[in-house]
Amino acid sequence: MLLVHYLEDSRAHRILWLLEELGVDYSIRVYRRGEDMSAPDELKRVHPLGKSPVIEDGDRVIAESGAIVEYLLDTYGMSSGLRPAAGSEALQDYRYWLHYSEGSAMPLLVMKLVFLKLPERVPFLMRPVVSAVSRGVMKALTDPQLKAHGAFWEETLDRRGWFAGDGFSAADIMMSFPVEVGMARVPFERRPQAVLSWLAAIHARPGYRHAIQRGGAYRYGTKAE
Repeated sequence: MLLVHYLEDSRAHRILWLLEELGVDYSIRVYRRGEDMSAPDELKRVHPLGKSPVIEDGDRVIAESGAIVEYLLDTYGMSSGLRPAAGSEALQDYRYWLHYSEGSAMPLLVMKLVFLKLPERVPFLMRPVVSAVSRGVMKALTDPQLKAHGAFWEETLDRRGWFAGDGFSAADIMMSFPVEVGMARVPFERRPQAVLSWLAAIHARPGYRHAIQRGGAYRYGTKAE
């Protein structure tokens, strides 16, 4: 049976969700975060980088969310409808958002988190200076870019309701984590109605809810609405 190495409150939720949508039997090995929110060392025995998600399917060990999604669709989901038809415009959009989620959105969101947390990680007497530097970097660098990304999401979803074509696809699964995280970190200029409607739609899917029931702790779910 396919095994998912699942770190709580992480991108790994997307893999459980995809497996639920595909109707694939799987088992889960859950890993708890440390006090500093880091992944446990046990994950390094699965993959050298010690990150999640990682799946084992027979003799294959596969890491990286996008690579896992593509593998699962190639292996179990060719007729699932979760990837648009070959040659379609929607397929080009699907590929874009599949890679955008981790290649463009997440690095910026992680950078914002680093600067938010940085003042907490330095000696007390240094905190005023480090806080000022962090605020300056966020104001000049991360927040303007995040605002542009948030507007991009809103415009895309306002036009068609989904990230790739006119229906739900694995691109929406991949985009769920950056958008859910982004609701707390992106300085939207106004309430993002299309993004909120999309979040409500994905959170209502049985596969999404079953994935939370199977995996456990996932702080970014329906609170994002």
